[in-house]
Amino acid sequence: MKQVLFTNWHFMRFLRVALALFLFFNAFETHEWFFIAFGLFFLFQALFNLGCNNNRCGINFHSKKDV
Repeated sequence: MKQVLFTNWHFMRFLRVALALFLFFNAFETHEWFFIAFGLFFLFQALFNLGCNNNRCGINFHSKKDV
């Protein structure tokens, strides 16, 4: 777990953290509290390195018959 949080930081992870911080700030400035949910989503993706990286988020359409 510690390795996932502290290694392999790249541009997209930093971008997600920046977007999360922007959404948190925007939520407090405008009192539109639903922005916090979006900020938490991006922060969770950044911390645990989740999301579509290197075009690996495609859906596998092959059925067991095709294989």
